[in-house]
Amino acid sequence: MSNKVVKLTVVTDFTCLSCCVGEHELLNAISHCQEAELPLSFEIEHIPFQLICSGALSDADSGKYQKEEFLGKRLGEEKFTKLKSAILKWADEKGVPISFRGCMSQSTRAHRLCQKAFQLGGQSYQVPLICAIFKAHMEEGKDIADINVLSDLAAHNKVMSKDQAIAFLNSNELEAEVHAMCKEARTNGVSAVPMVIIDGKWAVKGGQSSDVFVQIFKKLAYCGVHSAPSPFAGPVIDTQPMNTMVA
Repeated sequence: MSNKVVKLTVVTDFTCLSCCVGEHELLNAISHCQEAELPLSFEIEHIPFQLICSGALSDADSGKYQKEEFLGKRLGEEKFTKLKSAILKWADEKGVPISFRGCMSQSTRAHRLCQKAFQLGGQSYQVPLICAIFKAHMEEGKDIADINVLSDLAAHNKVMSKDQAIAFLNSNELEAEVHAMCKEARTNGVSAVPMVIIDGKWAVKGGQSSDVFVQIFKKLAYCGVHSAPSPFAGPVIDTQPMNTMVA
């Protein structure tokens, strides 16, 4: 019997700490399901979102604002302290070296590159690049608006050569498309990320644990992706264990 195909649309932003957590947890859940040989196949597409609007931080501001200073002012010190504590607790438990060093930058260029990766090679190109950008920004403190940083990541992940990536990033290719996708997400009611939309029917909001996704995928595997009215208790799982930034 062929596997059921589960289509996952992940709405995410590279400036979002909870999105980094959510990416780890979602991919861990998918790996677990594959190791357990659940009769599921996954199609993943990432959709851009910008928590920090261009009025608050532009490409020209790249490298000007340190993460802790920017987030403290944007979220308020109390909310930022709680977020930082939750993120660092998760990072310690998972062995992921999340860091608050480095600068905050607008994510437009990174999103453009990831959409180009999807055009060139679908999820096999896009997902590894997205993971690499999160790692560069959230673990290594690199500037993800820096064309040299992004072109290195593109070349290392075999999306395109460094020179091809530099030429793409210096153009305006896919810029309008990225902004349109972000606008459409907001029009459709997305105000905070991450959000994982399953088969275009159900939305899982917030930086959920891999256990949450595993339980969902098990229900989809055993009750049927299209025949069941919903694998959830309700139409939307809306708990958010870690606060996301809201633009």
